[in-house]
Amino acid sequence: MKFVDEVTISVEAGDGGAGASHFRREKYVPYGGPDGGDGGNGGSVIARADSNIHTLLDFQYQPHWKAKNGSPGEGQRKDGKDGEDLLIKVPIGTQIINPDTGEVLFDLKEHDATYVIAQGGKGGRGNARFKSATNRAPEYAQPGLPGEEISVTLSLKLVADVGIIGLPNAGKSTLISRLSRAKPRIADYPFTTLTPNLGVVKNKNAPAFVVADIPGLIPGAHEGKGLGIQFLKHVERTGILLHLIDPLHLNDDGSPLHPLEAYQQIEDELCHFDDGMKDKRRIVAFSKSDSLQDDTTVVEAETALKEQNIPCFRISSVSGDGLESLTIFLTDRVQEWRQMHAPERI
Repeated sequence: MKFVDEVTISVEAGDGGAGASHFRREKYVPYGGPDGGDGGNGGSVIARADSNIHTLLDFQYQPHWKAKNGSPGEGQRKDGKDGEDLLIKVPIGTQIINPDTGEVLFDLKEHDATYVIAQGGKGGRGNARFKSATNRAPEYAQPGLPGEEISVTLSLKLVADVGIIGLPNAGKSTLISRLSRAKPRIADYPFTTLTPNLGVVKNKNAPAFVVADIPGLIPGAHEGKGLGIQFLKHVERTGILLHLIDPLHLNDDGSPLHPLEAYQQIEDELCHFDDGMKDKRRIVAFSKSDSLQDDTTVVEAETALKEQNIPCFRISSVSGDGLESLTIFLTDRVQEWRQMHAPERI
């Protein structure tokens, strides 16, 4: 399934139905009074966050959405039927944005959170409403008001407890497949992961948590290079950042890349994109622990990172080495983070 995380749509709420201008027609009552009913209200366009939706793809193919109009009023004081609201389902983490100003109108962070994008028009009042002592036979009835029409940008930012970040081909997809039941596409070439993957990690009796595999970043990503800003924004909503570093990673010229330099490259991109990233908790995992013949550079990186109070793990997603310890540690850290940020998650 193609991943679409930003799209602009136009929405149109339903118009209100017109009120009726009608008079009673009864036998032996030649001048029956006004009995026109009110028009029904137009339907509204409402966005709702749904945990079963993971992409905005549908909106790319259907950029216009319109709710039903209200029905007109009728005689005998019969009110018109309200137009049905149009409910559009979006992924959790979708922001409703004014495309002209960039203002975030609403943030759908929780399952079933709703936001009225366009309000339906109010139905007009029938002529029965205008009868008075001085006007016993009003012929006037109100027209219905038009529904709101607006264009909005839907922008998705993934909501996850842990974000796995690293250079292309660091092994993020393989790791998320081992930590959870996610089944991402995996291959041995850069940018295999073109979409963020989400998985749920369950460790014994502890509450489950969500982990996101963020596509590989490269130097200059914050300027739009590679997958760039398109996926950097998904890191903003993760509570904890898990750096996955491949100690055997090679530079473009074939020379080995020091693990500490790999870590710093990703850090530079995160902080250039959003200075607030520096406040997120970091954890580092060195992959391919079962393939290392010389761990000198890993030891150097571990020493430097631990001086910054950054926990380090050695793992192998293939053999499973170190995964249990990493999972237990992540579970505890996620619970701490949730308790500290409980008000923000409501």
